[in-house]
Amino acid sequence: MIPHITTYVIAAVGVALFMALNLPLPWLLGPIFACLAGAIAGVPMRSKKQVNELMRTILGVAVGATFTPALLLLMTGYWPTLLLIPVMTLAIGLIGVPYFQRIWGYDFPTSYYATMPGGLQDMLVFGEEAGGNVRAMSLIHATRVLVIVVALPVLLKFIWNADLSTPPGEPAAKIAPTQLLLMVFCAVFGWQIAKRVGMFGASILGPLLLAALLALTGILTHRPPVEAIWLAQFYIGMSVGVKYVGITVQEVRRDLMAGFGFCAILIVLTVIFTETIYALDLAPPLETLLAFAPGGQAELTILALIVGADMSFVIAHHVLRIFVVILGAPLFARMFTSKPRG
Repeated sequence: MIPHITTYVIAAVGVALFMALNLPLPWLLGPIFACLAGAIAGVPMRSKKQVNELMRTILGVAVGATFTPALLLLMTGYWPTLLLIPVMTLAIGLIGVPYFQRIWGYDFPTSYYATMPGGLQDMLVFGEEAGGNVRAMSLIHATRVLVIVVALPVLLKFIWNADLSTPPGEPAAKIAPTQLLLMVFCAVFGWQIAKRVGMFGASILGPLLLAALLALTGILTHRPPVEAIWLAQFYIGMSVGVKYVGITVQEVRRDLMAGFGFCAILIVLTVIFTETIYALDLAPPLETLLAFAPGGQAELTILALIVGADMSFVIAHHVLRIFVVILGAPLFARMFTSKPRG
């Protein structure tokens, strides 16, 4: 119990510090940096997986509530950029696997599943079954999410002058109680139904689909209140920082440095694809950056909500990326193992 309480206190201090210094995204970046500092200092911290998943349901409802019939028609025009998601995923694999094997000396399973930008839990499960180093993969993926989430607000602010201070919703007091109850219904039942049928990303996609259904029929007319989205940011940011608990000097020298180097590769690839899509006039640059950045789905959903991006465009591309990575992982792994190393 004490590690949990300590974690909440440290995360809250991070929020307060970011607010006092007028830094962007205090509810997300504050907990990330505070918990990261606590982890490196050796403070015992924990986060509850069930609570983190519950917080993700809020994001699912927030995205689903934005769907309208007109928006669905627009989605049919996404196919040119959607086709580039598997291309980018393949490029990441072709560069990332040799990078981890030849430069850092990881074995193939660790290299492959540390490279694939899919769901963290899914990649760790696949990697462990293949005999990979779970701790190394966990730290590398955590670093990928951390760097992408920290770098994107900087790019959004200084390149596109995006307003990161806009509240991502209305206050709860301005939303009808019936609408709030509908949101709770979508969050809980959507999550549990998706979980029972084995849907990947059930905590986000289940509520998203149920909320979208109610929004399309005109029953759900509001997004979750700003307080709920702030709470989701708080827990998700906290869970990113806590993943570094127990990190050793040796892991910093190898796993963390390998992760940072890989992030540089991912950022370069993201910029190349974003600039290419923008040059071909296939999509707006801001939405393209958020859609192709290989960060965590929850974290990028938050950023998209805050800057007012086209949610359907961003989510469609991230869902496809996760779908390609999870379903293609065993197939691509066999292709790579034709020339195993390590």
